[in-house]
Amino acid sequence: MTHSSSHEARPTVLLIGASRGLGCAMAEEFLKRGWNVVGTVRQSAHTGLHVLADEYAGRVRIEHLDITEPDQIAALRARLEGRRFDMLFVNSGTANSNQNETIAEVSTEEFVRVMVTNALGPMRVVEALQELVQTDGLIGVMSSGQGSIAGNEKGGHEVYRSSKSALNQTMRSYAARHTGEPRALLLLAPGWIRTALGGPDAPFGLDEAVPDIVDTLLSKWDRPGLEYLDRKGRAVAW
Repeated sequence: MTHSSSHEARPTVLLIGASRGLGCAMAEEFLKRGWNVVGTVRQSAHTGLHVLADEYAGRVRIEHLDITEPDQIAALRARLEGRRFDMLFVNSGTANSNQNETIAEVSTEEFVRVMVTNALGPMRVVEALQELVQTDGLIGVMSSGQGSIAGNEKGGHEVYRSSKSALNQTMRSYAARHTGEPRALLLLAPGWIRTALGGPDAPFGLDEAVPDIVDTLLSKWDRPGLEYLDRKGRAVAW
């Protein structure tokens, strides 16, 4: 596939959830590779993305967004009217406070909070911002290997697993509605990484994992249709 003229200059990624951790590290990796970044943060506090904006002057734009708030998604869409992006990637994830609790034990409020953050919010963002992405661009969402139904042989983390499986299902439905279109669509399972969500016992650090993640995004960029891949670009069982 031949990309549009915007790729021939300096491509731009719209990165949802880039204030810290995995999202901020992805923003830095894209900047190192010559991309411009429009990244979102939830609050007004100074974040790692602000540090990158100072370091890469003129190449980072910071927007505010809480993906659990539909009004904020609509407002971001309005602010970005007229912009076009080569890639949209939604980096969103949370877990219930006690990941050992079962579906029988979790409160309704906690279950809804995780589902809205991990499944409903990301898909609302995709639906709202899709037309800002170049027709030969990529729309990606951060999933998890724990969203794989086929791969669930040990159980555990029931609420988090359920939310990521819901995300995968709704993204697959989105892809079915857009069959035949040239955009690449991606559900990315990054693996267990040392972040605030992954915790200190995870086997991989950001320095090890993020270059692989960006490599996979760039390799998928030229491949239309939906795939569910790990950070090495290998297919994950649905």
